[in-house]
Amino acid sequence: MFKFLSPKSIKPPFARYSHGVEVPAGKRLVLCSGQVAITADDQIPEDAGAQAELCFRNIAAVLGEAGLGLQDIVRINTYVTDRAHLRPYMDVRDRLFSSPAPASTLMIVSGFARPEFKVEVEAIAAG
Repeated sequence: MFKFLSPKSIKPPFARYSHGVEVPAGKRLVLCSGQVAITADDQIPEDAGAQAELCFRNIAAVLGEAGLGLQDIVRINTYVTDRAHLRPYMDVRDRLFSSPAPASTLMIVSGFARPEFKVEVEAIAAG
């Protein structure tokens, strides 16, 4: 269905992600806004890994509204507020996505709208 792009002429990915993903003609795209770790009843986990889990759970709910799931994600952009949050986030991502994995960017940012947020994840899915 998708063509995962990893040119031999450039360095392989540093972690579980693809350099690019080609979506064939005729597929629908669903673009998910950045999801932070907040539950419907305003609970926010303290742990960065738990926040990453909740971000992906929220994305799964958005994709579910379109009849898609996490397996349909072709691109992930993630933002964390500290280098210490990289590993907990990547552990969650690596458990949820097998190889070949979606294209992905992971950035350290100075903060979010509320200081208790440590992770934000946005995604693009195709189906």
